[in-house]
Amino acid sequence: MPSALRAAYEAKIAAGELQADPAQAAALAPLIRLELELRDDDEPEGGILAMLRRRSVRERPRGVYLIGPVGRGKSMLMDLFYETVDVPKKRRTHFHVFMGEIHRLIDSWRKSDRSGRKAAFDQHKGDDPIPPVADVVAGQARLLCFDEFQVTDIADAMILGRLFTALFDRGVTLVATSNRLPDELYKNGINRQLFLPFIDLLKSKAEVVTIAGPHDYRLDRLRAAGTWYSPIDAEHEEAVGQLWRDMLGPEDEDGETIEVLGRRIFFPNAAGGLLRADFEELCAVPLGPNDYVAIAERFHTVFIAGVPKLTPARREEARRFVVLIDALYEARTHLIMLADAEPTELYPKGDGAFEFERTASRLQEMRSADWLEDR
Repeated sequence: MPSALRAAYEAKIAAGELQADPAQAAALAPLIRLELELRDDDEPEGGILAMLRRRSVRERPRGVYLIGPVGRGKSMLMDLFYETVDVPKKRRTHFHVFMGEIHRLIDSWRKSDRSGRKAAFDQHKGDDPIPPVADVVAGQARLLCFDEFQVTDIADAMILGRLFTALFDRGVTLVATSNRLPDELYKNGINRQLFLPFIDLLKSKAEVVTIAGPHDYRLDRLRAAGTWYSPIDAEHEEAVGQLWRDMLGPEDEDGETIEVLGRRIFFPNAAGGLLRADFEELCAVPLGPNDYVAIAERFHTVFIAGVPKLTPARREEARRFVVLIDALYEARTHLIMLADAEPTELYPKGDGAFEFERTASRLQEMRSADWLEDR
């Protein structure tokens, strides 16, 4: 049976939109396998109960978990699969966005009265929110495609096993991209032993496929475009905006929320491992070292615009900027900067200028070709 995914991939190569890549081509096979199995697995009549009855006859197709370094084409392949697979009810989103919705649904179930539950979930009985939440999710999509699958939050870790057991029981199939093998998810997390059954479940329900080719396509864009833009003018603003759009690709800029010591910080211009923010957004607000470390852990590429020349009058913003750059440096983050001046001229004189020299040196290193290659 012909594969729409294979045809679409080969058409992009023929059109020059993609380069032939053996690692990507090898990863196509399990996605094509899933594409054809989903095509043959017609959605049953009668909703959830019929779906549960049908599972006793045949298991749902096994999903795919794409693992590999940044820039190897994982998201591109999943997006192409998502666009071509013939499944009426499907959803593609970032995993963190999905889990945010799950927590809101759980909270809604717990806080709603009978009528509120009936309106939102079409049911009202019971104290456990997981079954009705799983019913909602499974009713909306029988194929879930997640980009940037990672688990760092204890609240996520403690519900994933029960949530995905319920979703798989309701016939949902999973496709995901990640920079971490299943066994490395929630590594060193609090009470990780309680998370281990989910890892076993994930490996049983999704084929783990590695894309580890030597070519980093995302890095190609950074090499070609450069990572430091100054001064701040219309030409450089347009160049940075175009680089952001190129890096983003078909992704939706849905925004991302990180949680630090019980506080939730929302960044509207973010998608997966990409963050775009202004200097004022990061350094003119009361953020501290823990916040910047969380940002560095969450995003592999950070765009910072509107970085001004600093003076002693902006000592507090300068201090935060130093801490932010330290966190990004230690995490080996790719940094794209739109600034008023070159690194050595950002804090040229006055109280604090001497201390800023170390930050200027790190900024110079982070714009070098060696830094890009080392990520």
